Amino acid sequence: MDHSIYAAELFLKGYNCAQAIAVAFSDVTGLDEKFSARMASSFGGGMGRMREVCGAVSGMLMVAGLLYGYEEPLEGGPKAHYALVQELAGKFREEAGSIVCREILKNPPSDPNPTPRTAEFYKQRPCTRLVMLAAKILDAYIAEHPVER
Repeated sequence: MDHSIYAAELFLKGYNCAQAIAVAFSDVTGLDEKFSARMASSFGGGMGRMREVCGAVSGMLMVAGLLYGYEEPLEGGPKAHYALVQELAGKFREEAGSIVCREILKNPPSDPNPTPRTAEFYKQRPCTRLVMLAAKILDAYIAEHPVER
């Protein structure tokens, strides 16, 4: 499955960028789509529209944690997992120029009120493309590192 197309469709339906990634990969994580949407709901707009880490990146890293994360912190899990986080985020940064929402969007408003999703919104914002980028990066990593369950 090409998760980038599904993630873009979800974003265009109104899901935030983190939700679009988390829900698109529900078939891989095994999580219910509604649960995935709730889990990722705080991370849209760069974490609650504070314009911090891009929600597409947050969604990508949530899925990576579910698939490859560690459970035993004293057995080297953090080091290997943090290396994965940095690798995935680094690939996103290479393509998008940053992983920070306000830098990518050039300092948009950060109040808690979501911007209405109009045709103009989708034309001006790179978010659909960035959701697709995060999904493609994650798909490529999963293809190279099949998940063992």
